[in-house]
Amino acid sequence: MFRPNTTFNLKVFVPSFIFMLLIGFLGMTVPGKMKETLDVVQKFTFNNFSWFYVLAASLFLGLLLALVFGRLGDIRLGADDEDPEYPFFSWVAMLFAAGMGVGLMYFGVAEPMMHMASPITDNNIEKNAMLYTFFHWGVHPWAIYGVMALALAFFGYRYRLPLSLRSTFYPLLKEKIHGPIGHVIDSIGLLATVFGIVTTLGFSAIQLNSGLHNIGLMADIGFEQQSLIIVVVTTVAILSAISGVGKGVRRLSEMNLLLALGLLVFILFTGPTVKLLSSFAENTGYYISHLAEISFKTFAYDTEHQGWFTGWTILYWAWWASWAPFVGLFIARISRGRTVREFVMGVLIVPTLFTLLWFTVFGNSGFYANEVAQGALAKLTSTPEILLFKFLEYFPLSSLSSIVAMLILALFFVTSADSGIIVLNNIASGGSSKPVPKWQSILWGVILIVMAIALLRTNGLGAVQAVTLIVALPFVLIMTGMCFSLIRGLRSDARYYSHKLNAGSVFWSGHRWKQRLSQILTQTQESDMHSFFNETVRPAFNSLRTELEQKYQLHVIINEYETPELAMELIIEKGQWRNFLYGVRVQTSKAHEALKDEVTLPNLTETTVHEPFAYFGDGRLGYDVQYMTQEELIADILKQYQRYLNLMHSEDLALIMKAPVDGGDHR
Repeated sequence: MFRPNTTFNLKVFVPSFIFMLLIGFLGMTVPGKMKETLDVVQKFTFNNFSWFYVLAASLFLGLLLALVFGRLGDIRLGADDEDPEYPFFSWVAMLFAAGMGVGLMYFGVAEPMMHMASPITDNNIEKNAMLYTFFHWGVHPWAIYGVMALALAFFGYRYRLPLSLRSTFYPLLKEKIHGPIGHVIDSIGLLATVFGIVTTLGFSAIQLNSGLHNIGLMADIGFEQQSLIIVVVTTVAILSAISGVGKGVRRLSEMNLLLALGLLVFILFTGPTVKLLSSFAENTGYYISHLAEISFKTFAYDTEHQGWFTGWTILYWAWWASWAPFVGLFIARISRGRTVREFVMGVLIVPTLFTLLWFTVFGNSGFYANEVAQGALAKLTSTPEILLFKFLEYFPLSSLSSIVAMLILALFFVTSADSGIIVLNNIASGGSSKPVPKWQSILWGVILIVMAIALLRTNGLGAVQAVTLIVALPFVLIMTGMCFSLIRGLRSDARYYSHKLNAGSVFWSGHRWKQRLSQILTQTQESDMHSFFNETVRPAFNSLRTELEQKYQLHVIINEYETPELAMELIIEKGQWRNFLYGVRVQTSKAHEALKDEVTLPNLTETTVHEPFAYFGDGRLGYDVQYMTQEELIADILKQYQRYLNLMHSEDLALIMKAPVDGGDHR
């Protein structure tokens, strides 16, 4: 029987592929009808789910900040003794590179200018234009990426599950992640990633087309030219993906980063340098001071600007969500060995600071150039793809800087498509580590080409963004559920690794090891608890009382209870001081249902577990004493009594050690 050479999980790939074929076919054959349908669905999404996008993005940011300041931040993404895979500065440099992208080139000048030309406030127009640009490119996108990356890294390196989307739901779904629910999660993630990449390819093609036209290498700006650019550049990306020249691609990425930094420094020092640096400080402070307010703003009381809100903020949140598997997987792969706290702070702070600096340099320089040009740049906001190149004309060496800008765009285009093909293979293969056949990479490249061209034909970038918005909605819902799964996984991890050895085991030696083993492997029932009290607790308490009363003339009381649970207390009275109390009571808890069917634990037949726990008069948490003998239980009581006597001598603790006005049941 013929078996195709593929790493695809067909239950994930086939439904996704059919949906993509349908979108591509409709975009090519009936673009008008396709546009009408997308408009209706997009309007429905805007009207009914904008609030959900806003709350979800803020939830992701809040979760990451809570992890930074909570004890769960100490958990390491890997073994407890595992060192980070990359040195700190190398890791920071890669995060810095991850913050770069086509969007910064396309929107660096255009977005602040567009907000200024269509202000949503009547005062501080330029300042508020920068505020909302910072909002769209600041901590929120990196919180969306960070949640995805953290979940992938945690379950991949801590739980040792495949680096796949379904793995992030293991605490909630357990083995069901390998079934239909897991296939649906991966399928939706696959579709969201495809359309997120297609959106980026659309932006790249349109801006490259404008740049080539600006320097005279293309006669016109239009659909045919943009389609040609998509085919050529994506073909280069396919060749890169199937050639295996990973080092070459990394070198291209590093060169691209240096070129982008060079362009940033060039604009900074040939523009109004002091004003730009001052603006960076003020922009950042203004952004931080308004962050809480704008994070939850849905313009419910400002319906005049709701079109702006949905056309910018909601589309951005959908775009970032669609890119979350892509960027998240990259960040997860380079973050093994970091603590959760270190990871979150690095992911939120490093890329955000760079993007804020980038938008200050290009955005505020755009305002400056617009003043010099007497408003000429503001008139071009309806064609944002050409703004960058027109902006560069107001600086020295404009021809050279335009060529550098196009080179940066082309390299971003290639590396984004190349990396996108790798990530799509990963998602469609369920995180498989098997070598990927070359035909799969070629297929993904062709899919990206067809989807980008089909959607550009339908309605330009509007159609691309509409489909991204629609597909990203269920994926944002999935990411919200993933947050709860991540919290549950982190809490389980903290509980597992902080769980101490049974207090009774400190007395163990090799003596009586067979009896100890039998106790460990035998599930204690209620009848066993009565035997333990009769054979161990009561004799130990009575022996100690006899010694304390006859030899040391202390007054000792032993209380016994049958309800609400079996318990015994040994109390040494101390007059004006709080009495010493050491008690043992039976606690019942539920074991996991699956343990009943565990063949390696044949003695576990019930799901109710009975265990004798120590408790104390000062309310401290006790511990399991079921493995102690009479002598060991007496030794444990004496340890607690010795602690009690030492604390009595401390003047600072008199308030705690003094007897309460009226006693009570300490159980």
